[in-house]
Amino acid sequence: MPAAPEIRAGHFYHVYNRGVNRQAIFFSERNYRFFIERLRHYFQPELVDIAAYCLMPTHYHLLIQSHTDDFGTEVMQPFVTSYTKAVNKEQGRVGPLFQGKYKANLVDTDAYLRNVTRYIHRNPIEAGYVERLTEWPYSSYPDYIGLRNGSLPSSHLILRSYTSQTAYQESVENGGYESDESFRLWLLQQEA
Repeated sequence: MPAAPEIRAGHFYHVYNRGVNRQAIFFSERNYRFFIERLRHYFQPELVDIAAYCLMPTHYHLLIQSHTDDFGTEVMQPFVTSYTKAVNKEQGRVGPLFQGKYKANLVDTDAYLRNVTRYIHRNPIEAGYVERLTEWPYSSYPDYIGLRNGSLPSSHLILRSYTSQTAYQESVENGGYESDESFRLWLLQQEA
């Protein structure tokens, strides 16, 4: 199995993974709530900020800013283990829930940061789960546009690049991606 990606303190990363064999990782509303509860428990503000997130039936996306060089061992490993054990027990299953180790892409430009946040928040509509992004409750998008005042996402890390929450909403719902080579290459990789 490949080594976990290197995540360095002070940088933003797009962290994601999907279910083994592209199968579900969330089987009920309770699983989504438990995943978020585990995020709150393991993703402590002194270790990492969650800038944005979206949980989908078969995968998840997190945009994080790490404050530790030991993110994998201090945060991700115990988080994934905790969630997997609980779901396996609930579902009467054994073995891995996720398809290998999580993936993490360094988000190294402001344009990439805005693009990946838009990508994360548009996931439910692009996958055809909802007609409007505000209908998907397992995302930080409602927090970004003022429909929910959650404490999990550090939305200010992204919203400071916009004149208002409305400007962010218009960008996500109506805008396209900004020109950014790193993000373009990542998107091409996903389509392959």
